[in-house]
Amino acid sequence: MTQPPFTTAIAQHIWESKYRLVTEAGIAESTPAATWERVASAAASAEGADRARWQADFHDLMADLRFLPGGRILAGAGTQRRVTLFNCFVMGQLRDEIAAIFEALKEGALTMQEGGGVGYDFSPLRPRGTAARETANIASGPVSFMRVWDSMCATICSTGSRRGAMMATLRCDHPDIGDFIAAKNDRQSLSHFNCSVQVTDRLMDAVARDTDWTLTFAGKGQQKLRARDLWRELIQAAYQGSEPGVLFVDQINRENNLWYRETLTTTNPCGEVPLPPYGACNLGSFNLTAFVREPFSNGASFDQEALKSCVPAAVRFLDNIIDLSRFPLPAQRAEAEMTRRIGLGFMGLGSTLLMLGLPYDSNRARALAVQIMTTIRDTAYLASVELGRERGSFRAMDQKRFLQGAFIQRLPGDLQAEVRRHGLRNSHLTAIAPTGTISLLANNVSSGIEPIFEPRYQRTLRTRTGDLATFDVEDRACQLWRGRQRGAAGDPPALTAARDLAPDAHLAMQAALQPLVDQGISKTINVPEDFPLDRFTSIYADAHRLRLKGVTTFRAHPDRRGVISANIPSRK
Repeated sequence: MTQPPFTTAIAQHIWESKYRLVTEAGIAESTPAATWERVASAAASAEGADRARWQADFHDLMADLRFLPGGRILAGAGTQRRVTLFNCFVMGQLRDEIAAIFEALKEGALTMQEGGGVGYDFSPLRPRGTAARETANIASGPVSFMRVWDSMCATICSTGSRRGAMMATLRCDHPDIGDFIAAKNDRQSLSHFNCSVQVTDRLMDAVARDTDWTLTFAGKGQQKLRARDLWRELIQAAYQGSEPGVLFVDQINRENNLWYRETLTTTNPCGEVPLPPYGACNLGSFNLTAFVREPFSNGASFDQEALKSCVPAAVRFLDNIIDLSRFPLPAQRAEAEMTRRIGLGFMGLGSTLLMLGLPYDSNRARALAVQIMTTIRDTAYLASVELGRERGSFRAMDQKRFLQGAFIQRLPGDLQAEVRRHGLRNSHLTAIAPTGTISLLANNVSSGIEPIFEPRYQRTLRTRTGDLATFDVEDRACQLWRGRQRGAAGDPPALTAARDLAPDAHLAMQAALQPLVDQGISKTINVPEDFPLDRFTSIYADAHRLRLKGVTTFRAHPDRRGVISANIPSRK
């Protein structure tokens, strides 16, 4: 297929500022086609005799914007730069010793220097006010060390177009959980961190039964409080400032394909990939709008067969990246090669549904999303089986126990039989990322699983030099609609923007797809400023009841001016 031109100024800017290769001599890739060629050639370099064939396939996937890999791949593959091709990592388990803490800080700095975001579980650090056994000093607590990491991130990522990203998590029974929940009440604090509380089934049960909750460290209970009081603190902080988020860690571990060798407590900064110590994100997303036929017509349809035909090449592409990438730390390479995790997902769901005339909050929309994700899941697993036959299964594969996993048990029987017969190349294959930047590169399709944010809005982005540039942006589907209407005013009839949806609609879409995704889903539940607190509280209980792996909310505030703004009156 031929490459469609970028139809938006913001897509051109994204390519020029983030992904276009500019050498030290100032020589730049002249067109996006040169970028696709560079990345495809690098990904195909892991191939043998069929290298030319796979290079062409990889190039075609990207050139017509059907599939885009993670940003670190686009920016770094084939450049010979000392950068990782993985967007994010979960770092090694922290140890409660000052030398180990600062060794972990160094590892984080090295990882961020090469372009990777980082996630940490700060639960092993002793609570504030605890006496150190050997020095008689008083511990300052996990939140104080998070500030050290935040300063490091600000320093390492102080220039350029890519902002540093980190995730911090803490167990819900850590004695400093109150400090952690309140850590970002001041919006200037810990600005490089996303924060999530590790919420257990035991806490949710204690909240439901209104019983006491014991805060513990190193196996010793230190404080009792009402579970509902702690829960109220968490909900109030999220209501006021949209953080912390929640990770339902028991559900995460019940659904982990590698349940027999890992206990997961942390995710990458955007929350879609729970990872073990030194685990890494290796992500790519299908642009669903590229598979819509005859949009906005009576004959509009989604081409499942065309999507299915693209999946095997995308699996192979991401598997090759594992062998091609640099890793800031040897432990990261060892973990990646042991499990060979990849994460295939999609972007443009909201735009696609609009092009098909399906309201995001309708049963038909969720049914189509399930069909799409089922196609990706089943085809990806079958492709990984074939890669396993060709190249060998991932080294951490314990076939008997792997096949007992909750997620694997939901695969079609014939697919389970293929895994049993031939093994599997990759331990995990699916994740739905936020795709905040690559969805803009794909001519501003909606991001990830999200509905359309707004038909038109303004977006502020960093340039290569670190300056800010603001763009008027229109959703891809709305742009196509206006073209069909010869520029007439108005929006497509099925349009429902993110802020016009009830929380139940957001949760329902996430719940419909999570059983089909072996890792996680990055999803934000938008609520208006006047949304009642009691209804806000129920979002979290419903998310747990629906067996989601996590939940993040955003309540609009008039003084919260970020990179996106939309001064448009509500349509409801």
